[in-house]
Amino acid sequence: MTLLALLGLAPAIAGGLSPTAARADNPIVQTIYTADPAPLVYNNRVYLYTGHDEDNSTWFTMKEWRVYSSDDMVNWTDHGSPLSLATFSWAKQDAWAGQAVHRNGKFYWYVPMVVRATGQMGIGVAVADSPTGPFRDAIGRPLVSNGEIDPTVFIDDDGQAYLYWGNPRLWYVKLNADMISYSGSPTQIPLTAAGFGARTGDANRPTLYEEGPWVYKRNGLYYMVFAAKCCSEFIAYSTAPGPLGPWTYRGTVMPTQGSSFTNHPGITDYKGGSYFFYHNGALPGGGGFTRSVAVEKFSYGADGSIPTINMTTTGAPQIGTLNPYIRQEAETSAWASGVETEPASGGGMNVGFIDNGDYLKIKGVAFGSGATSYTARVASAGSGGTIELRLDGTSGPVVGTCRVSGTGGWQTWADTTCAVSGATGTHDLYLRFTGGSGSLFNIDHWRFTPAGSTPPPVNRR
Repeated sequence: MTLLALLGLAPAIAGGLSPTAARADNPIVQTIYTADPAPLVYNNRVYLYTGHDEDNSTWFTMKEWRVYSSDDMVNWTDHGSPLSLATFSWAKQDAWAGQAVHRNGKFYWYVPMVVRATGQMGIGVAVADSPTGPFRDAIGRPLVSNGEIDPTVFIDDDGQAYLYWGNPRLWYVKLNADMISYSGSPTQIPLTAAGFGARTGDANRPTLYEEGPWVYKRNGLYYMVFAAKCCSEFIAYSTAPGPLGPWTYRGTVMPTQGSSFTNHPGITDYKGGSYFFYHNGALPGGGGFTRSVAVEKFSYGADGSIPTINMTTTGAPQIGTLNPYIRQEAETSAWASGVETEPASGGGMNVGFIDNGDYLKIKGVAFGSGATSYTARVASAGSGGTIELRLDGTSGPVVGTCRVSGTGGWQTWADTTCAVSGATGTHDLYLRFTGGSGSLFNIDHWRFTPAGSTPPPVNRR
């Protein structure tokens, strides 16, 4: 059974994702399983780079990486997969945890894969001119390859960049300014109990460090956040006065919890707040090999300490509101039930595989003094269906109903417009889809027309 089918069954499984439980916003991606979050703030927006666990996986079966973005921390835009194993001619399998950084006007994404020629893990680097790609192999070979995984990249204030990685050991190299080569040789960071905490019961792993390092600097203090003590893992951290140590173990960030036996940290500051990204197995069908990315907001202690953070279904609070009077991509939502996303013929992504009863939740939509109409770009190779515009729940008040007729193809696009009444103030908007059996239609983008403007003519597509 696919993830989407499971999501469709969620009300029966979990007592109802619709409408009450759907008001939760974690995990932040529901259309596929995602893992190993790596946030990057660029141009006043958070870009989130993730792995993709294949449906029904019984191992870390991963073939591509994905990108999502948000400017309010709750409504996330799906940018698809701009990087995959196929990007690297030398790679065989295992598109595992990576991280992207911005420098020199370009975006560099460091990712581990099995090297076909050697059968061991190596770390490649891809480059793009945009945070959403497309990415290309920057050097045509692994940047480093010693059989270990989980690269994290940090650029210090003096411009020196560092690549850290490793399981079971912890390594670093100093990257050159071009970000695709390095000086010196890979060097081990000593794993001491003082630096990374003491582990008991495993003579081969005397410290808590396991994998998934995440390195950054804040207020002059260097942080190394990592997955600790497999298995099941928790998230711990150490700090240091410099990028190479000496490291001091500081304690637990996120205790062992959730239904995934791994975890993976990503931390960023954005619009005055601090955010901790992680993964769990919280979606229907989820577990250690079918994981989902989530996020929590937190505040540092006065001494720079990271508090203990627990997993929630609530997620981070919304920053501001969403403007419904400009074009909004259909693949931007706080929660998606039953649907999938796919590349659209005109570029970007669209929401598709829409069946009767599926819905999208868009959080915190600021209608202001009111909307008079709604227009969506739609396509259907079938007989279409209906978009119900509801407020604050799938059973909430209906403020508009748009008919979608067949357009002659799943990528043959046309506009449908319907009148809107009663949409004022700020509400969560639910697009609830109804119709016959099978896939109904696709949606590319939508927008409302505000009161006082001349709305498009209402049609009955």
